[in-house]
Amino acid sequence: MRAYAGNVAARSGQRAGLRPDAARNRARILQVAREQVAGGDNSLQLNLIARLAGVGVGTVYRHFPDRHALIEALSVERFRELVEQARAASSAEDPQEGLRGLLRFTLDLALDDTDFASVLSSAGGERAQTSEMKAELDEALAVLLDRARLAGTIRSGIEADDVRRLLCGVEHAVRSGDGERRELYLGVLLEGLRPPR
Repeated sequence: MRAYAGNVAARSGQRAGLRPDAARNRARILQVAREQVAGGDNSLQLNLIARLAGVGVGTVYRHFPDRHALIEALSVERFRELVEQARAASSAEDPQEGLRGLLRFTLDLALDDTDFASVLSSAGGERAQTSEMKAELDEALAVLLDRARLAGTIRSGIEADDVRRLLCGVEHAVRSGDGERRELYLGVLLEGLRPPR
């Protein structure tokens, strides 16, 4: 059981150097928070999570000083998926198709998880691990954009951060309107990224 708790902690983005009991507490807090979200409760009230995890409120706040810090920790696995997808897209034979696939994958993740979408679109102030994962994502996306520019399919001046922000706008438009228009909005974004005719 201890090995399992350690594995869960490692997969949850736990920082090295935590005492074993602190690592177990952190893993348990994240497990309870995931269960709350899966059950439809996105409020992530830290006091309630402490009670359900069987730890003191102070323990929760030591690991996660506020709700946003907890959301960032829960988003680590989504970021890992996204970074893997971005790296695969950056080596796709057709960079435009790689970009299209990556944007669709990212949009699906964001629509599926509003908390992840808020972390993805945040403009800073995040924890170190989130900053590192955004940097990894932007690095892979920059490679893809450079390849697309060389192929003449992306306008100059568009950077990875621009694409992330524009996609967050598409996510907001889809969420606030008709979900059936997702492909239309995604197509408009891709067309807007092309060089002017």
